[in-house]
Amino acid sequence: MPRASLFIPCIVDLVLPGIGESTAALVRHVGHTPVYHREQTCCGLMAFNSGFRDEARTLARHFIQVFEDDATIVSPSGSCVNMVKNRYPELFADEPDWQRRALELAPRVFELSQFLVDHAGVIDLGAHRHATVAYHESCSTLNGLGVSAQPKALLGAVRGTTLVPFKGADVCCGFGGTFANAFPEISTALVAQKVGYFLESGAELLVMCDPGCLLNIQGYLHRHHPGKTAMHLADYLAGGLPGNPGRRP
Repeated sequence: MPRASLFIPCIVDLVLPGIGESTAALVRHVGHTPVYHREQTCCGLMAFNSGFRDEARTLARHFIQVFEDDATIVSPSGSCVNMVKNRYPELFADEPDWQRRALELAPRVFELSQFLVDHAGVIDLGAHRHATVAYHESCSTLNGLGVSAQPKALLGAVRGTTLVPFKGADVCCGFGGTFANAFPEISTALVAQKVGYFLESGAELLVMCDPGCLLNIQGYLHRHHPGKTAMHLADYLAGGLPGNPGRRP
């Protein structure tokens, strides 16, 4: 089987490890062998967003050295994939050799739904889950990667799942990495608005491709609407695979 290297973001590694397990299960399900490099660390997104370019470059160099020999790299985080594909070349604008290596790596890095649909060529995973679902368009996944049709196609192919229209699906949830810490009042207002749109949709479950958005929305739901649930796409899909209980809501 072809190999697919797993790029597991910090939030998943430290807080939401089940998403990593679900990602590996999906990669294996579509006929690839998941490979994990233990030496991988942060991609540098948080440092980059906070203006610490030197620190971000250090992390980016390490990332490139770890992954540049892999033919396919898969991650369950649109924002982290956007960092590698689109920000690394910018970071190394004054370092031609590192910029070349970043540009050579970029086409081989895939957000999970991109990998499944565009690379593996699979939309129908044979999954079954009975739920009414709305899909949240994470900012970096939508605007940075142009990924929107892929996750919705995967959800639409799950037997028993109804994907409902979602007003404000492309409105920011207020996480934005370090933005939520720097501007908590604005972040709270944005996530409250996002959750309001979700409640209006009538869906039981809000699904998304970015673990940062998930933490923000899930936390707000837990505090204010404990009867409602948010879930990462990887967990939703893997939980519906035959013989795999996944992380059901």
